[in-house]
Amino acid sequence: QVQLVESGGGLVQAGGSLRLSCAASGRTFSSYAVGWFRQAPGKEREFVAAISWGGGSTYYADSVKGRFTISRDNAKNTGYLQMNSLKPEDTAVYYCAATFTSATYYKGKGYDYWGQGTQVTVSS
Repeated sequence: QVQLVESGGGLVQAGGSLRLSCAASGRTFSSYAVGWFRQAPGKEREFVAAISWGGGSTYYADSVKGRFTISRDNAKNTGYLQMNSLKPEDTAVYYCAATFTSATYYKGKGYDYWGQGTQVTVSS
């Protein structure tokens, strides 16, 4: 099994930045691709970003391209989501997720393990 724990959420003003972390345990970190998702109250969960097993490929939803950067440090068993130029519409609970085998991880599909989520609130 894989355990994922998100951290780094909080309250920030529009235009500000936050860095979310996803600490993993239970399996070799490099064994899985990592994705980030978010869900606002009353809305469906949406895919935000994904990174390949070795970190060589990254993918982003159109809504965050140019503002968010996904990365990973396999030596630290941790994934990251750097969020810049935050907007009120970015407000949501953010989740990290992992998949060992999904061929469509970059589309936000096939994730097997999920963290508990961390709240990000962006004020106007």
